[in-house]
Amino acid sequence: MSQYESMITRQRKWMLYLLAIFVLGAGFSSYPNFFNGLLLGGAISFYNLWVLQRKIRRFGEAVAEGGSPLGIGTFTRLAGAALAVIIALRFEGVIDIIGVIVGLGTSYIVLMIDFAIRTFSQKD
Repeated sequence: MSQYESMITRQRKWMLYLLAIFVLGAGFSSYPNFFNGLLLGGAISFYNLWVLQRKIRRFGEAVAEGGSPLGIGTFTRLAGAALAVIIALRFEGVIDIIGVIVGLGTSYIVLMIDFAIRTFSQKD
């Protein structure tokens, strides 16, 4: 398995762990609306992470073959975030909008933490 494939697997695994924590929080916490928002935002964030990883792989393959690379799916990821906010506004009695916004950022937090751990744990 290449280093890129192991990075993708590691990041997806951490996102699934976070989603599991959000489900437990929604089921057993005294703040179910916030955790419902975290769960919705986290699910869309996981989808956005998957799209980003897939587009980056295709981008890299196109560059390696000397072809013209396409975009990295920015519009798709923004549309997913907009959909999450619309759902949260439609069901505001069940889903907290702040939780959705925080949940939307979880994949980027996972990316940064993964980068920091791998950068500082490498031996020179």
